[in-house]
Amino acid sequence: PLKGNKMASFVLGGFRKMRAAMKLKQMSHNLFETAPPPADERIYYGPHPLNFGDLRLPAGEGPCPTIIVIHGGFWRARYTLEHIGHLCAALTREGFATWSIEYRRIGDEGGAWPGTFLDVGRGVDHVRDLAAQYNLDLDRVTTIGHSAGGHLALWAAARHKIAEGDPLHAPDPLRPKAAISLAGVTSLQMAWEKRLSGGVVRDLMIAAPEEAPQRYMTASPIEMLPLGIRQVLIHGTEDENVPFELSQAYEKAATRAGDSVELVTLKGAGHFEVVDPKQPEWEDVLGAVKRET
Repeated sequence: PLKGNKMASFVLGGFRKMRAAMKLKQMSHNLFETAPPPADERIYYGPHPLNFGDLRLPAGEGPCPTIIVIHGGFWRARYTLEHIGHLCAALTREGFATWSIEYRRIGDEGGAWPGTFLDVGRGVDHVRDLAAQYNLDLDRVTTIGHSAGGHLALWAAARHKIAEGDPLHAPDPLRPKAAISLAGVTSLQMAWEKRLSGGVVRDLMIAAPEEAPQRYMTASPIEMLPLGIRQVLIHGTEDENVPFELSQAYEKAATRAGDSVELVTLKGAGHFEVVDPKQPEWEDVLGAVKRET
């Protein structure tokens, strides 16, 4: 009987892996091989060729609740905003304006620290410039990001805490109503300790935490708590790219700091379900956007 149980477990484990692989292949096709619906406008927010965003507008006159979308890809240049256009289009169909930001990344001229952060901050603040022309509601702005973009969505909501004189400081940054992290890298320190994606955090920050501790204090969301706004973390328990425990640690730290934070646990989900509107987990993402914006 023991051998039979072991064999059954082995077969079941193999079946689960095969099913997960098939699901990942389908999501890869949905996100990376299928072009998203085109944006209404591509608009530049700064002087660099990568300082642009894709704006999608819902039907109706507005004023429109607005979602600032920040794509992931472990901050590397080879990953662009194209794949997250599916999420943007799905949100726009639900009545939200979406502003999806491109930014300089590791491998781009001027990318990594501080350029990546300065670009994202400038892209977020550009919503103020867009608001009058496109009738965007500045009282209903939420940042949302996936993976490395989840890190940046939380960081963008914390910029008001960065002191003058810091390289990442910006006067009067736009403060969103809420921030939503989808499988986000909530702690650069933890990401470094776990050597996520081959130790990419060092490439982003141009230094390890012990070499530039102050740099990490104003670039890592968990170090910047409390943010003073509502935060939602949505994360799959089987995420092999960004471990679920990063969101668990952030939720505990944010709660201790007095912030209003919610961790939505997606049992059995991996890394990409949260940005694929064709997956059942999308309902959790859409529900959070509707509640918080």
